[in-house]
Amino acid sequence: MRLPRPHRDDLLIAFIGLAGGLVMWSFGLYVTGDRVFGERWATLIPLVVMAAMEALRRTAPRTALFVGTLAIAADQFTHGNLATVLMFTDVVYAAVVYGTPTSARRIPYTTGLVTVAITVVLLIWWQNALALLVGVLSGMLSFLPALTGAIVRNHREAAEGARLRAEQTALLAEMDRAQAVLAERARMARELHDMVANHLSAIAIHSTAALSIDEEATTRQALTVIRENSVAGLAEMRRLIGLLRDSGGDAEPAAVPRLSGLEALIAQARTNGASSGLRFALDDTRTETAEQLPAPVELAAYRIVQESLTNALKHAPAGTVTVFLARDARALTVRVTSPFGDRPGPRAPGSGSGLVGMRERVQLLGGEFDAGPAPDGDGRKTWQVRAVLPAEERTPEA
Repeated sequence: MRLPRPHRDDLLIAFIGLAGGLVMWSFGLYVTGDRVFGERWATLIPLVVMAAMEALRRTAPRTALFVGTLAIAADQFTHGNLATVLMFTDVVYAAVVYGTPTSARRIPYTTGLVTVAITVVLLIWWQNALALLVGVLSGMLSFLPALTGAIVRNHREAAEGARLRAEQTALLAEMDRAQAVLAERARMARELHDMVANHLSAIAIHSTAALSIDEEATTRQALTVIRENSVAGLAEMRRLIGLLRDSGGDAEPAAVPRLSGLEALIAQARTNGASSGLRFALDDTRTETAEQLPAPVELAAYRIVQESLTNALKHAPAGTVTVFLARDARALTVRVTSPFGDRPGPRAPGSGSGLVGMRERVQLLGGEFDAGPAPDGDGRKTWQVRAVLPAEERTPEA
């Protein structure tokens, strides 16, 4: 069995209490008169025992209280020592502060009941006011230290609870900050991909064609397309970098792409896809009197069409790419249909991040998205991208 190791502060308290008791004993300063054991040395036994319990007040509070109670009771049959009494009050206090939660709840009630019981018994026995004085002294030696310990422990537990809540709040704030950073990085990645991928794909396709076909006209046409797309891509990159560098609100807001710019987007796709045998058509069934869509919805629809056209330039064989738009009271439907099959000649590599970005955009608005092979009216396979966006901006349900 391993004995508890006393705390160094408790050892100091025990030493001071023992030294003070020995000084009072040496000068003959006692608390009570002659008792059953009238020898002077008998007073030292409870003093030494109580000092030993003081050393265990923090590491073994229940044991210290039990043995200390026996020592203070034995001290009443000797001349008595004030240091023994004072150390007992500290042992009671420590038992409440450092003991188990059950002990901390029970000790104040127990000492209070003992104080009341002693007062009542002495009143019945002595039948004078001295019994009340003894009862008050008993309460000061046991109940008041226990009550003080309970108050101190409650304050400590409240402070610890507040500290834990503060740590949890700080942790939640850090988690929210990390999630916000991740969400912003994902948004920036989508914007960068959607703005630049179209231009880089056209550059890659036409540069490959220029290298594989040694014709001056083809090379000149490819270089023209490459220059146009590189200039447009650089402009988009400068705009994004400018938005990222701008930390204040003085700059004018950048224009957000809207569905009204689809004609120019498809015209650019016609130029980039002419050498691959791709044709592009826009079927917009929306009415001019329809209520204007929120900017985030129009931006998402524009980016979905832009990425779908980019994927068609990279992967689709010769044929017609159709962009279809429909609007009702509750939703905007965007459908891009392109030829599906093996494509001869040069093609740009794909990573699949475009489809991921389109799906994320739709999910952030609470819409529906699907992409994959689908038969057309003639029974031929096509690649279809379909997105249904709410006509009013909202967040997806958790």
